[in-house]
Parts: sequence; structure tokens; C-alpha cells
Amino acid sequence: MSFRKRVTLRDTMKGIVEEPLFPLVPKRFDYIGDIAVISIPAELGAYREAIVSKILSMRGNTRAVLNKVSKLEGERRVAHFELLSGESAETFHRENGYVYNIDLRKVFFNPRLYWERARVASNVLPGESILVPFAGVGPFVFPSAGKGAAVCAIEINPDACVCLKENVRLNKLERHVTVIQGDAELILQNPGSFKTKGFQVPENGFDRAIVPTPYGMDHFLGEVLEHIKKGGYIHFYTFKTEPQIPLLIEEYKKMDLEVEYYRRAGNVAPGVSRWVFDLIKK
Repeated sequence: MSFRKRVTLRDTMKGIVEEPLFPLVPKRFDYIGDIAVISIPAELGAYREAIVSKILSMRGNTRAVLNKVSKLEGERRVAHFELLSGESAETFHRENGYVYNIDLRKVFFNPRLYWERARVASNVLPGESILVPFAGVGPFVFPSAGKGAAVCAIEINPDACVCLKENVRLNKLERHVTVIQGDAELILQNPGSFKTKGFQVPENGFDRAIVPTPYGMDHFLGEVLEHIKKGGYIHFYTFKTEPQIPLLIEEYKKMDLEVEYYRRAGNVAPGVSRWVFDLIKK
């Protein structure tokens, strides 16, 4: 979970970081398992050791501190990290009753979406067929599989697939999860060509899709829509400014989608937020 105590990291650095640079000190950072993940601006290079020391003092079982030095890059959606403290970027993270084996230098994981993942899973019914492209290490997969759904998880990053398969085993969900390594867009465009990998669209389409779409891939909604049954749900994530939302809702309606619910699911840049839309195919 994110560090959200009343005293922020910035508060603890008062009197340590000189005033002109003080506003650059991050207020928050994330815990993933026993690893603290922060993004320290280059201007604070001289204070990195002091920042790490403060972070380690905030929670006693913190085993490592990672500094995120790049945004997500490439089709594998992996950022670059510096190991500022500790010996490894591997950890076990627990969320919503499930455990995740993660190597943060090889895979993407966003702990700030834990509530959103639980919210979506609360709508899942036993026996549903669910498609999860961009599955990562499984945070949207397991809460649904744990409800008794049959989940098809697609992930292009081979390292993430290794973690995902291991996490299926750790959570004893082998009967409910099918893991397919590959390009989700290519697979959905040519589903028949990937039957040998285990991909199969139910006769009437999937009951539900959970789509944590990467930035700039809004067109992917059209690919998913073809494989969802009438009356089925799509939980679609997109990155937009608030003024763009009304036009986006109109666009979804033109696609014969009913917007049942939508909400902001975290800010990602000044003025830009992640939004989730619960859509029903008419």
C-alpha cells in the first residue's frame, strides 16, 4: 500500500534539505512487499542517502529501497530502477488476500490500484468467463479467479508470465486461470491462430473483460468488444484529462456501449488521470 501517514517523507526532511530544493522532496512513496519504491529527482542527488535513511526508519521490515529513474518503457511496460538499499528487487507482496511473487526490475506492478482491483472483483459472479489482457503478474486476475470465474490472462512480457504462472501456483488457482504469453492485440485479431497456446473465445463471447490498458492504446477497446457477449461487461482503463470525459462517454455510446459507472482511479501527470469505465455491451 502507499505510505499515507499524517507525517510525510517531506515533513521528515525539514531542516535537512535546503529550502530552495525542499519542494522537490516527494511527499509519498510506495511499499511493494518489503520494498520501498520512490522517485527521487536528480536535483536531490546529494540527499539520497539521507532520504533512504528516513524511509528505512519509517517501517522496520523494509528490506530494500528502489529509486525509479524512468517511466514505463517498451512493450513490456517496465521502468528502470536504482537499488539504493538492500540486495534485491524481488519480493512477495500481499493484496486483497492474494500473494504475488514480483521482481520489480523485470515486471510492472502498481500497488495504488489495490482498492480498484477489489471493486472490480466484487462484481464478478462464479462461473463467469473473463478476459484479462495486459495481465502483468496477476493483480486483476486472482481476485476474479478466487470468486470462481474462469480467467484467460494474456501478457506479452515473458518475465511477467513466469511470475504470473508462479503466482497462480502460489494462490492455488490452477483450475481457474489460463496464462497465455503473447501480444494481446495480435491474439484478439487472430484468435483461431492461438488455440494451440490455449486461447479460446467462449461460444457466445466472454462474460467480462478487465482491461488495464497501457497509455495510448484506447483503440484496443474495439478489439476487446468483438469478443464480449451481449450484456457482458468491460472494465476499461484509460488516461485522460477531465474535460475529455464527456466526449469519451459520447464515443462509447456510439459504440453501443452503456456507461454504467466511471471514476477517476489516480493521477498520473499534471492534469492527466487514470479513469475506469464500467461498460455494458448492448
